[in-house]
Amino acid sequence: MSLMNQMIVMPILLPLLTAALMLLLGEKHRQLKARLNLISSCVGLSVAITLLLWVKSQGSAESIGVYLPGNWPAPFGIVLVVDHLSALMLTLTGILGVSALLFARARWANAGASFHALFQVQLMGLYGAFLTADLFNLFVFFEVLLAASYGLLLHGSGRARVKAGLHYIAINLFASSLFLIGAAMIYGVTGTLNLADLALKIPLVPEADRGLLHAGAAILAVAFLAKAGIWPLNFWLVPAYASASAPVAALFAIMTKVGLYAILRLWMLLFSGQAGASAHFGGQWLIYGGLATLAMAAVSLLAAQRLERMASLSILVSAGTLLAAVGFGQPVLTGAALFYLVSSTLALSALFLLAELIERSRSANEQPLYDEEDAVPAPLESLHPPRGINLDDNQKAVIGQVIPWTMAFLGLSFIACALLVIGMPPLSGFIGKLGLISALFNPLGLGMAPEHPLPSTGWLLITLLVLSGLASLIAFGRVGIQRFWKPGERPSPVLRRYECVPIVILLGLCLALSIQAEPVLRYTQDAAASLQMPDRYIEAVLSSKPLPGPTNQQLEAQP
Repeated sequence: MSLMNQMIVMPILLPLLTAALMLLLGEKHRQLKARLNLISSCVGLSVAITLLLWVKSQGSAESIGVYLPGNWPAPFGIVLVVDHLSALMLTLTGILGVSALLFARARWANAGASFHALFQVQLMGLYGAFLTADLFNLFVFFEVLLAASYGLLLHGSGRARVKAGLHYIAINLFASSLFLIGAAMIYGVTGTLNLADLALKIPLVPEADRGLLHAGAAILAVAFLAKAGIWPLNFWLVPAYASASAPVAALFAIMTKVGLYAILRLWMLLFSGQAGASAHFGGQWLIYGGLATLAMAAVSLLAAQRLERMASLSILVSAGTLLAAVGFGQPVLTGAALFYLVSSTLALSALFLLAELIERSRSANEQPLYDEEDAVPAPLESLHPPRGINLDDNQKAVIGQVIPWTMAFLGLSFIACALLVIGMPPLSGFIGKLGLISALFNPLGLGMAPEHPLPSTGWLLITLLVLSGLASLIAFGRVGIQRFWKPGERPSPVLRRYECVPIVILLGLCLALSIQAEPVLRYTQDAAASLQMPDRYIEAVLSSKPLPGPTNQQLEAQP
C-alpha cells in the first residue's frame, strides 16, 4: 500500500485526535486549544491539497485511492476512497475551516468553552462524509457532523439563535430517521451497503423487488435533499444560517454541499446508465426540484433586508442551480456545475464573514473587542478641507472627504462578493454560470452538434439563471446603497486583522479561480467524466486487497 493511500485516513484521524486532546485539557488553556485548533486545521488542509494534487497527477485509470481501515476487503469492511470529486470537496472544506477559524479567533472562539473541540469534530464529520464508500459509515459521519453543528449553531446567546437552532435540530433528526429507513430498505433488497457492491447488485434486483428498491432510494433521497436545501424542505435553512455566528455560518456554507455530494455520488454510481431498469431513476425530480428551489430563492432575495438572510438565500440559489444541473446527467454540464460549486461556496463563505462586520458598523461597535492589541489602526474619519474647497451648509467638504480605511475595505469586499454571487464578468461566478449555459446548449462540447434539441427544462434553467442573477443584482444593490451610500453619521467599525485576513483569503481564491479558470475547469470536467464511468470506481474498491498478515515463520522468529 502506497504512502498516499495511507494518507487518506489522515483527514479523519487528525481532527479526531485533536478534539480528544482538547477535551483532556478541560476548561482552561483556551489559548493553547486555539493554537492546536488552527495548527490541526492547517495540517488537514495541507493533507487535502496533497491528495488533490496526487489525484490530479495520476493517470485516469489510477486516479482513485483506496484505504481499508480495518484491513478487511470490500464489501465486508470499512472502505475510504479518494477521487477527483472527493479530493475537491476535501480541499474546499479545509479552506473554509481555516478561514472560519481565523475569523473566530477575534471574538467568537471566546463565547463558549467547547468551541474548538466542536469545530474539530465538525471537520472530522465533513471529511469522513466525503471519503466514505458505504452507506452505513456515510450515516455515521453525517451524525458526527450534525451533532457538532448543533453545538456550533447554538454557540453564543440570543433567543433567535436558540429558536432557529431547535428547528434545525428537529428537521435534521427527522432527516436522519429517513436516512436509516431508506438505507435499511436498500439493504433488505440487495444485502449490502457498500457503494461499489450496490452498483453491481442493483441491475440484478428482481422485478418483484424493484419497487421496494426505488422506494428505499426515494426515502434516502428525501433525507439528502432536505440537507441540500431543496424546496419545500428548506424552510429551516435561512433562519438557522442567518442567526448563527459569522464563523459558524461561513463553515456551514459547505453543509448543503454535503447533501448535494451524497446525491451526486449515489445517483451517478448506483443509478447510472448501467443500472438496467433502474437507470437514471429520479433524475427528472432533481431537475424540477432544483428549478423550484432556484425560483423561490430568487423571489425571496428581493424581499431580504439583512445581509445574513441574503447570504442564506444565495446558498439556496446555488443549491437549486446545482441540483437542476446534476439532474440532466450530462458530463459537460456536471463539470461546469462543480466549478460553479467551488466559486459560489467560497464567495458565500466570505459574505457570511463580511455580513457581521458590515452590520457591526450600524451598531457603532456596541460589542467591545476582548483584545485591542491586534486591532486595525483607528481609521481617519475626515481631513480639514484645504483652501479653495467648497463647503456645504454644515461646513463639511463637498469634495476631498476621506473614506475611512475600514469602510473602504468593507465596501470593496462587499462589491467583490456581490459580483461573484450575481455572476457578473469577469469573476469566477460569471465563468461558472457561463459554463452552465454553454453546456446546456453544447452537451457534447463546443463545436459539436447536439444529438437532441434543448428540452424545455433546459430553457427554463437558463431563464432562471439569468433572472436569479437579476434578482441578486437588485437585492445587493439596494442593500449596498443602504449600508454604504446612505448619508449618516456613523463611526467606522473597529476591525481586527484576524477578521480581515480570512475575507481577503477567500476573495483572493475567487480571483485566482477567475484567472486560472481553464485548469480548474479541466479538473472539474475530469471529475465529471470519472463520475460518468462508475466501472473504475467499482474496480478500484472491490479489487483493493488487505495487507497480508504475519506468516508462521515470522511469528516463530519473534522473541
